[in-house]
Amino acid sequence: MRIDRFNEIVNNQVEHSLVVLAEKGKEYSLSADRLDHFKDAAAEQDTTPEQALWGMLSKHLASLNGMCKNGSADMARWIEKITDSINYLLLLRALVEEDFDNGL
Repeated sequence: MRIDRFNEIVNNQVEHSLVVLAEKGKEYSLSADRLDHFKDAAAEQDTTPEQALWGMLSKHLASLNGMCKNGSADMARWIEKITDSINYLLLLRALVEEDFDNGL
């Protein structure tokens, strides 16, 4: 793949990830805390927010694993699962940063 095409794909993905992250943030966060749904899920499951997020991310990774093994002609599905996986990793980064900011 040519470098210019690769860069186009990456730039489009990053832009798309940011749009989806903002849209879903409005949908899932019901407070000023952007990470509240992971904290709520963790409390319900008696675990950490990071572990709660990992469980949610695992569903997308399992789906991508199946798509990699079995193939998929549905480009929209590839983009959706890849975008969601990237965004969960960004949210994980925010949770970890928050822990470090709080001295944990």
